[in-house]
Amino acid sequence: MGRQQHVSDTAYPFRSSTMTVEPAWIDYNGHLNMAYYNVLFDRAIDEAAIDLGLGPAYLAEAQASFYTAEAHIRYLHEIHAQDEVFCLTRLIGADEKRLHWWQELWRHGDHTLSATSEQIALHVDMAAKRVTPFPGHILERIVLWRTSDALLPQPDGAGRRVSLKRQ
Repeated sequence: MGRQQHVSDTAYPFRSSTMTVEPAWIDYNGHLNMAYYNVLFDRAIDEAAIDLGLGPAYLAEAQASFYTAEAHIRYLHEIHAQDEVFCLTRLIGADEKRLHWWQELWRHGDHTLSATSEQIALHVDMAAKRVTPFPGHILERIVLWRTSDALLPQPDGAGRRVSLKRQ
């Protein structure tokens, strides 16, 4: 679990722990209900946030956290009850107040890419309830993550928008 050490110019996305799809999450179509994709992505982003220094300890110390402002999920292959999955998380963009996350949800057994999630998160002062810049020590970590993730190819599907093509 976690961010792998970097060797020379080789980069690795953050890998979440393995998660098991609960039977209660299955819809009447026999596969994972769309709401629970968000649960899996959210659990994985929490692990990545801790690695980045933005977990519960940061909230308690800095009275700041991050909020998801926008998310776009693509559902690529079905997931079923008891499937084991893991998430790869990358930071494909950032500035002094925002993070641009990219996540891929993979089935563990056959290594099938099941879904992607692209998100924009905002750094929030919890007392003032307003967007605020990251402190310097967190910005340093963000720059390290971003520099490493920039060595990887741009994810397929990043930046897509939801629309109907004109016929």
